[in-house]
Amino acid sequence: MLNTKEIRSYFPILNQEINGHPLVYLDNGATSQKPIQVIEAIKKYYEFENSNVHRGVHTLGNRATDSYEGAREKVRKFINAKSTKEVIFTRGTTTAINTVAQSYGLANLKEGDEIVITHMEHHSNIIPWQQLAKKTGAVLKYIDLEADGTLSLEKVRETITNQTKIVSIVYVSNVLGTMNPIKEITQIAHEHGAVMVVDGAQAAPHLKLDVQALDCDFLAFSGHKMCGPTGIGVLYGKEALLDKMEPIEFGGEMIDFVGLYDSTWKELPWKFEGGTPIIAGAIGLGAAIDFLEEIGLDEIEKHEHELAAYAMEKMSTIDGLSIYGPVDAAKRAGIVTFNLDDVHPHDVATVLDMSGIAVRAGHHCAQPLMKWLQCVATARASFYIYNSEEDIDRLVTGLLSAKEYFNDVF
Repeated sequence: MLNTKEIRSYFPILNQEINGHPLVYLDNGATSQKPIQVIEAIKKYYEFENSNVHRGVHTLGNRATDSYEGAREKVRKFINAKSTKEVIFTRGTTTAINTVAQSYGLANLKEGDEIVITHMEHHSNIIPWQQLAKKTGAVLKYIDLEADGTLSLEKVRETITNQTKIVSIVYVSNVLGTMNPIKEITQIAHEHGAVMVVDGAQAAPHLKLDVQALDCDFLAFSGHKMCGPTGIGVLYGKEALLDKMEPIEFGGEMIDFVGLYDSTWKELPWKFEGGTPIIAGAIGLGAAIDFLEEIGLDEIEKHEHELAAYAMEKMSTIDGLSIYGPVDAAKRAGIVTFNLDDVHPHDVATVLDMSGIAVRAGHHCAQPLMKWLQCVATARASFYIYNSEEDIDRLVTGLLSAKEYFNDVF
């Protein structure tokens, strides 16, 4: 496993106590913590390079532009895109998916066309397609899940038809931890002439991504879940598709020529980055990519599989605790979602917090999935590079204490 003690030393926020206990941070599915390397990169930009990009010819402007575009090249390598023209900086996964829906979707869908998603999607990968279907008359279809919260390729083939124009599926479920067979689903989508959109928010921090190997048409992910700052994300799109798409935000930075009654746009990727871009965020994301690649994405994935397997083994010994998602830890990322019988997950999370353990509780922006699970809400422990088996032991001890506490109360 990873040397978590050394890795933790790079994260200042983890060196603190919560309610008199050392912090155990297990809410990485919501956002990861930031290493000093990322914090220092952002600090350096504001102290020595702060300027707008692509505009000035002075030294600071050139420094800022070089750092900003250098971050784009780091993203290109990180996902193995063919060109930086295919890498668009956005505010996050939500903005990226909305861009595809509002630009590509509105231009290419009509009444009777189909959009295919699943029950395990985050709201950010449901609502944009609901709105697109309402505006175009397209039909929104869902691929049924297996009993363990996985997808079968047989049901994928049954759902995608020649009327399907867009398939949009999460790579890794933020609730179930399910790792979906994106490459195979993409092939099926392409056989029917549909484009494949991948929600990579929970995949980019934990898996080695290769958009050329996946052959997906679009990929969206956020920086803040992968050790980067908030407010920065990426939309990857195949150049041939992005070339034909119209921007959805208009103003400075994205224009080529502006006349009184008509304007033209810059070339890719800048035509989709209207206004002053998220310069510091992009630089911070670039530093986060450097940090993760130094550790190694393959090692990160292996580490989280081992943590998930260990957590499921230990947590399954607790009477009255239900775990959701694939039973086989090899089929899930480092996420374990659970409930204690007859105890609301908010109460479980509150008691755990009293022991310095941070987990997520709620519907996780996945209300259709909660309905499928027949739950109002769940608790979720999500792991990352600085988590260890000792953290899971603390979680199990905290859950046993919570169970004892609520048994005494009720």
